[in-house]
Amino acid sequence: MNVEQQIGNVKIETPIMLAPMAGVTDYAFRILCREQGAGMVYSEFVSADGIIRENAKTLSLIRFNDEERPIGIQIFGSDPEVMSKAARYIVNTFRPDVLDINYGCPVPKITKKGAGAAALKDLCLMDDITTAVVEAAGETPVTVKMRAGWDKNSIVVTDVGMRLSKLGVKAVTLHPRTSKQGYSGRADWSLIRKLVRSQNNLADDGMLVIGNGDIRKPEDVLHMFEETGCDAVMIGRAALGNPWFFYQTAALLRGESTPDTPSLTDRIEMCHRHFELLIKD
Repeated sequence: MNVEQQIGNVKIETPIMLAPMAGVTDYAFRILCREQGAGMVYSEFVSADGIIRENAKTLSLIRFNDEERPIGIQIFGSDPEVMSKAARYIVNTFRPDVLDINYGCPVPKITKKGAGAAALKDLCLMDDITTAVVEAAGETPVTVKMRAGWDKNSIVVTDVGMRLSKLGVKAVTLHPRTSKQGYSGRADWSLIRKLVRSQNNLADDGMLVIGNGDIRKPEDVLHMFEETGCDAVMIGRAALGNPWFFYQTAALLRGESTPDTPSLTDRIEMCHRHFELLIKD
């Protein structure tokens, strides 16, 4: 397996990424995960409307240090013009390595506004938003995080994959549940495999496909690679309170045995490190 990957011009040394999680992936937590071996980290998702209004709280979620690189900033919104302005502002002001569009959030307060996973109900609008962001981002690679569809009767994985690839998106992260599922039921990894195959059939090799969903232990990452053929894996809930997950998984990818479970001393030291970073932030 090719351990190093590349999104546009951005090299990812280890194909294990920290997912964007609201209220979780702040500066302190991102640093801990990078120190433990995450190949790339993402910010909490931020509102395009808040960005163009230069809302102080929204902008505070975007700020990062060079030691966090490579880092992606994730934005959400339902208006192509607003998303374009927000993308341009972020690229010019913060210069992240990657700009990510959220087409996956199932939370009603987001989807009721037509953002997040609701974009999967109107693929023409999704095309317009994506085009606006890609054009505004310039040389900064654009990626997408998405669900499999709005509900079980509207699985749009391959259709959306083809559209995004043609529009210039460099990588797509698929959480293979529908918006209606939320986090219930099982993630259908076969949909990740289906997306990989559809991209492999494209003349230009298509986008990178990043798998996400139902990763609970380091061994699950290896299983996802084997079962789906994805290029990288994004870790969300498995990293909560457990930044060692990246260190353990990286060891498995190198063919080493799984490192020992962190001791009580290790956990205390990590808590102290986390506290120091929170104060610094």
